[in-house]
Amino acid sequence: MFIIGNFLEAVATVVHYILNFFMWIVIARAVLSWVSLDPFNPIVRFIHNVTEPVLSRIRSTIPAVAGGIDFSPIIVFLAVVFLDKFIVGNLLGISRRFFVE
Repeated sequence: MFIIGNFLEAVATVVHYILNFFMWIVIARAVLSWVSLDPFNPIVRFIHNVTEPVLSRIRSTIPAVAGGIDFSPIIVFLAVVFLDKFIVGNLLGISRRFFVE
């Protein structure tokens, strides 16, 4: 059972890093929306291509409010934080049960 506990802990760590990376990409996207950059820059295109599928779904559900303020990055950021705490926390809790036995 020790092997299963280690495996679940490793999966939790990988999921945490992936969600953390995506969270920073969403923050970068929000910051880049405030400045005018070259849309053909590979880094800008990567950030846009990674975040746009998620942000567009949120935008279709919750439109921008008066003044053009887009709350979709904030909603995605909060959702990623929730998923990180929920999924990673549960995986770590389950893995600790295997260490005790």
